[in-house]
Amino acid sequence: MEAEIPDDKKATEHLANERTFLAWVRTGIAIMSLGFVVARFGLWLRELGAGLSPQLQGHGSGMSAPMGAGMIGLGGVLVVLAAWRFHVVNRQIAAGHVQVDRGLVVLITVVIAALAVVMMAYIGMTTTQTP
Repeated sequence: MEAEIPDDKKATEHLANERTFLAWVRTGIAIMSLGFVVARFGLWLRELGAGLSPQLQGHGSGMSAPMGAGMIGLGGVLVVLAAWRFHVVNRQIAAGHVQVDRGLVVLITVVIAALAVVMMAYIGMTTTQTP
């Protein structure tokens, strides 16, 4: 789908493109922050367990750090993709024609959905049930 932009609307379109870019940057930072929390939470739980009961070995698969690192990486990739898309759209606005990039939307959706499934599986495997 392509839309033509009249010259008197180009400034509005550039500002909307910038707001969209900043929203993607905020999303990337939020995902990176959550990844940091996930990575450090596993470490905190092991330290807490060792402090409460030093004779017991740490329990868990130790997947918090790799999952957190993956989320931090995903957040960084989102910011890079946002910058790339921002520049593509800026060029399109200047030319007067903007095209929707459905492929990028599908890619990001699939990656985040896959991450959600992995995190749910991890939680399911590491959650201990009490009688």
